Amino acid sequence: MARKKTPEAQPAKCSVCKGSGEVSRTVRVGRKRREVGQQTGLCLNCLGSGEAPAS
Repeated sequence: MARKKTPEAQPAKCSVCKGSGEVSRTVRVGRKRREVGQQTGLCLNCLGSGEAPAS
């Protein structure tokens, strides 16, 4: 008798970066702190893995 394969449970995605592992930050320069653009950086919630951290 053949057994059915059950699909493996996928880990939950990080809610901050939506599973990408990167977040956008606004870059500010000068004394008046004017905004000049955005830069991507590592998600500090999941540390770049894209998976939701364990509680």
